Amino acid sequence: MSTVETRAITKRFDGSNAVDGIDLAVREAEFLVLLGPSGSGKTTLLRMIAGLETPTSGEILVDGRIVTELPPRARKMAMVFQSYALYPHLSVFDNIAFPLAAQRMQRDAIAQKVDWAATLFGIAHLLARKPRQLSGGERQRVALARAVVREPVAFLLDEPLSNLDAKLRTSARDELQQFQRRLATTTIYVTHDQIEALGLGDRVAILDHGRIHQLGTPQQVYEHPADIFVATFIGSPPMNLVETDGALIGFRPEHFLPRAAYPADAALSPLPLHVTRIENLGSDRLVYGMLQPPLPPVKAISRIPCTVTVPLETGRDYGFVVPRRELRRFDPVSGLRLGAALP
Repeated sequence: MSTVETRAITKRFDGSNAVDGIDLAVREAEFLVLLGPSGSGKTTLLRMIAGLETPTSGEILVDGRIVTELPPRARKMAMVFQSYALYPHLSVFDNIAFPLAAQRMQRDAIAQKVDWAATLFGIAHLLARKPRQLSGGERQRVALARAVVREPVAFLLDEPLSNLDAKLRTSARDELQQFQRRLATTTIYVTHDQIEALGLGDRVAILDHGRIHQLGTPQQVYEHPADIFVATFIGSPPMNLVETDGALIGFRPEHFLPRAAYPADAALSPLPLHVTRIENLGSDRLVYGMLQPPLPPVKAISRIPCTVTVPLETGRDYGFVVPRRELRRFDPVSGLRLGAALP
């Protein structure tokens, strides 16, 4: 188990900062997720940690030792790419064994290591096959086994599940988390998928334009977003925002429900809604509409669980509410969150 740290790490391309002075400390055995849209700098940051990109400025440390100038092999990290980067002409065995063979390890020791890693990921029966004979999920396991076999100080994973279909991605996510817990290896995982980020990460770092907007547990970044970007990037549908009394008020769609959904004595803020569209999704309903006076006419979305059976029709006004403790206030100029929930 190792710690990984970046200090004021910056990467400049063509006069602009792809990564802009990021300070980040990854704890021993932690599963840290770098989450952000395309172009946010998350993959560039990961590649600098791996040694595949040279920082413009700043330092990278592993267990307190500066490794900024060391080549990738000397950092003893293992990186799994989005494409898996398997050698098509080699068998699964030889793909997993490749980094060990490059270290000139004895053949018997290589065989033992490969068998251990293949058994760990449930692919021991596939060792004689070529990558083209494998499914997407099996290729992913081979790539992970090749990373594990080196017993690295850290795993660096760059969107390793993005090539899988939705059903397989769900099961692979669960397996990946179990493997990481079992191995207790420090892991940094890059994704643009917020479901992956919130489901996998011990902590999530949310990036945009080369900067970290918030670093916290999945619950912290979802329930207490640090700014408007985090509030609207995390959540599907994203947080609703309405400007009133000199502040932006935010509330999650799942808390924005018809009055009848809450107990009579609940502390609620009324947010009347004119319903324009309803999507019935089985497990819940997405209700789209416009907020009504005394609020500004702003679009808002409600996510109503199937257990709330209040009848709704398009073209009508309804008394929607939000628990006061679930309201968040943001500065409309800086975008930063202001204090705690409203009283």
